[in-house]
Order: sequence, then C-alpha cells, then structure tokens
Amino acid sequence: MNIDEAKIRRESLRWYLVLAAYNARPTEVVEDVIQQTMRSLYPDVSPLEVRKELDYLEDRAMVKLRKEPSGRWWVDVTRYGVDLAEYTIDCQPGIARPEKYW
Repeated sequence: MNIDEAKIRRESLRWYLVLAAYNARPTEVVEDVIQQTMRSLYPDVSPLEVRKELDYLEDRAMVKLRKEPSGRWWVDVTRYGVDLAEYTIDCQPGIARPEKYW
C-alpha cells in the first residue's frame, strides 16, 4: 500500500485551517495568527503552503479571504465552514476531517 504523505498533510492542514477560522468566530483572524497556529502543528509549514490551502478552502466556500493591498490576508469562516466544523454536513474529499466517534 502506497501512502501519499503529501496528500495527508495537505488535507489535514485544510482541516486545521477550517478549525482555526471556526474558533476565531465571530471575527476574522489575521494570517499571522493562522501561520503561527499551523506552525505549532507542522513546524516546517511555509507561508506559501498555508496560502495555497486557504485559497483551496475559499474555492470550496469554507472560508472568506480578505486580501489587503499591503499583502496581509484575513480569514473568516463561512456558514459551510461552520457546518463542516460542527459535523452538520458531509465532508467531501479534499479535507481530512476525522470521523465523528461521539
């Protein structure tokens, strides 16, 4: 069996990004805080890697991104992101949400 570690990391990172935005509600969270949070989980995560996954989540309507002209990004969770984090909707492929066991 071949395990694609890059895929596991990418999809897990997306899940943690949704949770970070979810836990920041009801306000937006600045990218710097998101980066620090992701570095606590993956010490070698790069800012580009986080931005790629945030873009992916925006395409999936899980987060809204506000990109300032200065280059700073702000992240806000959408209702789909909230529903995903609260296990009220199915999780489609691409995000490694753990199975609900409770």
